[in-house]
Amino acid sequence: MTFIPDTPSQLRLTPISRLAAGGRWRVEAMRALREPVLLWFTQGQGRLTVAGSTRGYGPNHAIFIPPGVMHGFEFAPRVQGSVVFFGRDHGMDLPATPQYLRPRDPISQKELTATLENIQRELESGRAGSQMAAKHHLGLLGVWLDRQLDKERAHEPIFARPAAAQRLVARYSALLERDFRSNTSVSDYAAALGVTPTHLTRVCRATCGKGAHQLLEDRILFEARRLLAETRLPVKDVAQTLGYSSAGYFTRSFQKNAGMTPTAFRKRPAATVMPRL
Repeated sequence: MTFIPDTPSQLRLTPISRLAAGGRWRVEAMRALREPVLLWFTQGQGRLTVAGSTRGYGPNHAIFIPPGVMHGFEFAPRVQGSVVFFGRDHGMDLPATPQYLRPRDPISQKELTATLENIQRELESGRAGSQMAAKHHLGLLGVWLDRQLDKERAHEPIFARPAAAQRLVARYSALLERDFRSNTSVSDYAAALGVTPTHLTRVCRATCGKGAHQLLEDRILFEARRLLAETRLPVKDVAQTLGYSSAGYFTRSFQKNAGMTPTAFRKRPAATVMPRL
């Protein structure tokens, strides 16, 4: 299997609206990254799914997503904010589980906004030591996360343990992210989790509004689109990378879900203008 890297190793910060510049599929489809991510929403609202659980988001919501955790969120033109890609070599002690934060006091909101502005300023300055300075500001972002988590615990002394359904879907999401290229079926995933496919589908729909098979298809389709948009791999190699038995089967599946052939998707202007983040 050909390995296609999907995550640069360095720190980046970009407007949330830019994530969808190459198509809403880049933010709405289920996918995971190999680095931590912080989403900071300042305008607009919608629904966000992380590790198989769906919640609403709105202004002044911060969502921290560890590496390898599947996620996606609804996007509309009015949605604004920033996303921090920590890079794989950040060297920080960060939460191991997703965190959904809503800083209520203006001071915390201003601190986060100022820290993100400082990171962006250094990354864009090109001055000597700018990368090191940006990483120091990233360290302050880590401090902000720790403090905000302490405040959340103070408001809710005993964190509610996720329901059994949420835990099951989180485990399924983790297995799916690990094995989605291997042509593993929903029945195989269900067997590995010790449940029936019907039960797995039921709890997926209950927690995130999508069935187990749809989550699997979404993840494969996202990766197919990414490979077609960001690499020059021949379609047959994309099919092989994703575990399809033939390029023809991959083409039919892609066209059914994306509404066009892989070749037509690759030729779209939007598929070629999206810069690597």
